[in-house]
Amino acid sequence: MKNLFKIFVLSFSLIGFMACDQGIDALTLVDPGADATAPQVTINFPVEGTTIKVLEAITSITVDFEVTDDIEVAKVDALLDGKNIGSLNNFKDYRRVLVDDITYDKLDDGDHQFTVSATDIDGKTTSVTVNFVKEPAYVPLYAGEVLYMPFDSDYFDLIGLRPATQVGSSEFAGEGFVGLNAYKGAADAHLELSTDGMLSDEFSAVFWYKVNADPDRAGILVIGPPDTEGAGFPDSQNLRTSGFRFFRENAGGEQRFKLNVGSGDGDSWFDGGDAADLPAEAGWTHMAFTITQSTATVYINGEIVSQGDFSGVDWTNCDLLSIMSGAPRFTQWNHRSDLSNMDELRMFNRELPQGEIQNIMTAEAGGFVGNFDGEMLYLPFDGDYTEKFKDTEAASIGSPSFAGESVAGSDAYGGATDSYLTFPSNGLTTEEFSATMWYKLNADPDRAGILVMGPPDTERPEFPDIQNLRTNGFRFFREAGGDGQIFKLNVGRGDGDSWFDGGATASIPSDTTDWVHLAFTISNSECVVYIDGEVVAQGDFTGVDWTGCDLLSIGSGAPRFNQWNHLSDLSSIDELRLFNKALSQSEVQSVMSFDQ
Repeated sequence: MKNLFKIFVLSFSLIGFMACDQGIDALTLVDPGADATAPQVTINFPVEGTTIKVLEAITSITVDFEVTDDIEVAKVDALLDGKNIGSLNNFKDYRRVLVDDITYDKLDDGDHQFTVSATDIDGKTTSVTVNFVKEPAYVPLYAGEVLYMPFDSDYFDLIGLRPATQVGSSEFAGEGFVGLNAYKGAADAHLELSTDGMLSDEFSAVFWYKVNADPDRAGILVIGPPDTEGAGFPDSQNLRTSGFRFFRENAGGEQRFKLNVGSGDGDSWFDGGDAADLPAEAGWTHMAFTITQSTATVYINGEIVSQGDFSGVDWTNCDLLSIMSGAPRFTQWNHRSDLSNMDELRMFNRELPQGEIQNIMTAEAGGFVGNFDGEMLYLPFDGDYTEKFKDTEAASIGSPSFAGESVAGSDAYGGATDSYLTFPSNGLTTEEFSATMWYKLNADPDRAGILVMGPPDTERPEFPDIQNLRTNGFRFFREAGGDGQIFKLNVGRGDGDSWFDGGATASIPSDTTDWVHLAFTISNSECVVYIDGEVVAQGDFTGVDWTGCDLLSIGSGAPRFNQWNHLSDLSSIDELRLFNKALSQSEVQSVMSFDQ
């Protein structure tokens, strides 16, 4: 009896000792034949709908899951897109298996499935699958972007690759002006981000906004310092000598949008009065503001509503960005949480010109509508050859490139030997016609075609290799002359062609390294060529004939104006626009200044 008692005590002690081993459940006497249920699988990461956002095209993922069974787990397999990335059959605890160290290091962009399949000693198997996505890395669309938050059901900055801190219980709108969703404000709620990498001598912000006028005042975007010396700190802060505060207030039943910016020794106000008002029931509206060392400007729907001189922003102690509230650092006057909607928030380390703000606005609105009367083609060359009105890509002949610099936007067309772009001329052959562009000369070769819209020269014996039918369409090109390159325009009337050659007046020095603005216009009474907004060639003309002109060539005379060797131009072109009217000189100058 004593021996049986000792055996019982020893067995109990061993069981207790083993139960204290970390990660192992207390043992329970069971009948091995009583395995009643299949294993239970819980996947902790990735979960259903997980989105992985990183800069790399190929990244790694470490999975995390748990398997439990009433008797004993025999085997566990982890599969990614059907490929086994880990098999386990030897466990420290046979009834509860925790796994957080299986890593797959070749995860690429796209949709993926992660599956855990677990089998117990009785042969019963359970499989659980979750779907997740690795999104392609966001490539900034605009030069100088330092933050981009599309609010597509998350609060993620796609440039900084970091989530914003959610204060309170902000929500999503269930709709977005662009994309799947938008931020929706809530009482006592906002987002916060560190300002690391955001602050510079120049600063701009753009976003879409759908006002909710209750409460009748709110903070929208604030980067400001803590008001540690204020009597109300930390609950009531209002130190305005550095950073900025963009907010709204009631104005006769409407909402007025205002900007306050600190210069270090004080602050400046940019309040446009009635011009900066929105009705309480206003729908989606595009908002923007810019800050430079000389000026601050507020825009609504691309138009200036407030502007004034400014000596430059001071960023002392401005380590926090608040989104959709003045809290925590601009609350003394009750500019707290904004219950409005916000979408497509972008911030920049430079001043955006008005034209670029309007381009961003129209691009995000779902289609380019042009910035000028009569505009019908626009190629900004910002990393692609897409024409904005029709959202169509130019055909690339040879290997055209990009300049790596620009007058506006993020890039420009860079010419290459035996290379150019073409577009069908559908919709471009109008009774009057104009073209404008920025141009950076490469005088080697010493002659080249720049823009040509002419007919095929099918009657020429050397067709199609050599062509030069000039009775229709136009040819804008350059040739060596003196110490420079002379820019010339030839236009077909149907019964012949006319030349507009300004000689030395239309010349650019061959060694110039500056961007110049080029333009020409064709009407039923005259043609005019401009350089930097000034007339360099002009003459009477009876009207263009477009017969057979089904192709526009950019950056070369080829294929239809090459007999005199006006082939590919290795120069750079930016901000190419075509118009269905003859621009006046003042309009040419307006287009030129718009891009600068």
